[in-house]
Amino acid sequence: MDIIIPIIVGVVALIGGAAGMWYYCAKAANGKLKTAETQANQIVQDGQKKAETAKKEALLEAKEDIIRQRNEAEREMKERRAEITRQERWITQKEENLDKKTEALEHKNDTLDKKIKENEELQEKIQEELQKQTDKLEEISGYTAEEAKNELIAEMESQCRHEMAQRLDELEQEFKDEADTKAKNILSLAIQRCAADQVSETAVSVVTIPSDEMKGRIIGREGRNIQKLEQLTGVELIIDDTPEAITISGFDPVRREVARMALEKLISDGRIHPARIEEMVEKAQREVDAEVKQAGERATFETGVHGIHPDLIKMLGRLRYRTSYGQNVLQHSIEVAFLAGMMADELGVDTATAKRAGLLHDIGKSAPHDVEGSHVEIGVTAAKKYKERPEVIHAIEAHHNDVEPQTIIAILVQAADAISAARPGARRADLENYIKRLEKLEEIATGFEGVEKAFAIQAGREIRVMVKPEDVNDDGMKLIAREMAQKIQDEVKYPGQIKINVIRESRAVDYAK
Repeated sequence: MDIIIPIIVGVVALIGGAAGMWYYCAKAANGKLKTAETQANQIVQDGQKKAETAKKEALLEAKEDIIRQRNEAEREMKERRAEITRQERWITQKEENLDKKTEALEHKNDTLDKKIKENEELQEKIQEELQKQTDKLEEISGYTAEEAKNELIAEMESQCRHEMAQRLDELEQEFKDEADTKAKNILSLAIQRCAADQVSETAVSVVTIPSDEMKGRIIGREGRNIQKLEQLTGVELIIDDTPEAITISGFDPVRREVARMALEKLISDGRIHPARIEEMVEKAQREVDAEVKQAGERATFETGVHGIHPDLIKMLGRLRYRTSYGQNVLQHSIEVAFLAGMMADELGVDTATAKRAGLLHDIGKSAPHDVEGSHVEIGVTAAKKYKERPEVIHAIEAHHNDVEPQTIIAILVQAADAISAARPGARRADLENYIKRLEKLEEIATGFEGVEKAFAIQAGREIRVMVKPEDVNDDGMKLIAREMAQKIQDEVKYPGQIKINVIRESRAVDYAK
């Protein structure tokens, strides 16, 4: 019993301590919970305030963006409406002009129909009158029209054959006597009649711009615009301090022309960005292709050469953008056609074929650089592909002596090509080198024993050498000419050929007193 009481007291004390401890912990937990709730409410209120502020700022920015986009849309709409209005006025004007032309054409057609009808009636009357006259002549002569014509033709043929035989003998003798003089006259006449401009090659084009502010727009942000234009056209754009000008550099004249046209269109349009640049370059390429075709057609029309295949005409037009030592190849081809035609006309050869061969002789130069073969081989292949005449193909093949010329046409084209290419001013040449070549020719000539004077004439195509008659005889003249020609071939570079003309003159002088 004594032991149970202390145990009970201990248990009660333990339970009381635990209850006190629980009460103290619960009170502390409630205090922390209230503090946490207060802080959470403060954080929520602060977050709500910040969210409201951010919401107001976002709404304000959205409203400003909407207003800006609306203003841009309204401005673009006004521009489009103005453009549509201009196009409508232009279309209306075109329609009015077309209506007027249609009315005028209908009036002309009516007038032409009346004239055609009157002409047909007049032709019928003439035929009736002609038949009456023919019947009367047959009745008087006792011959039909066909019999009279055959008899007259037979008599005329007999007389003509006799006269032709005599005349042919005379002409053959005259031709043998005057062939050299005639050839010189023909060449000089053709050269004088065909006067062409001096030409020079260039590797740059200059585009004028309205203001220097446009240079920045052409360059674009981080150079995107200028890089796109250079990438599409294959040229280099030089934008420097030159006022109101942009230089286009490139050795391919076709690419330069495409770049120039595209750049001018972009400047005129005002909208310069990569997509617009690509569109304008394509448009410029189409226009250059059209100009190539027109240039070929103009060349055929100017020279009077017809019936050329359309693809050959395009190849001919591309020669407008090709140069050879500064000489425009299309102008050179036209010049060769005229020269060959003039010489053929003087010689009584087929002028049309000579012109055709002269116009097409350099057609191979229109091929791009990736096509293999010389321009002669390419030209012959193209001419055969498009069914050109055999004499024209042979002239193309022989104009640089790749094969031996077998026809007069081929020789005329060869001569015309040499005349056009070698005349002074035709091709770009350094004046100092040109003068040095002339001086070298005269130096070689005067270096021979017995030579008194020497003159390089006709732009270095001929040397006239005056020898001392007391030191050089007639046989020695021939020897000097041969040795001089050989020395010039070994030491001097020149196009074509050089004529050495050695002159020996004896004079006897006395005075009557």
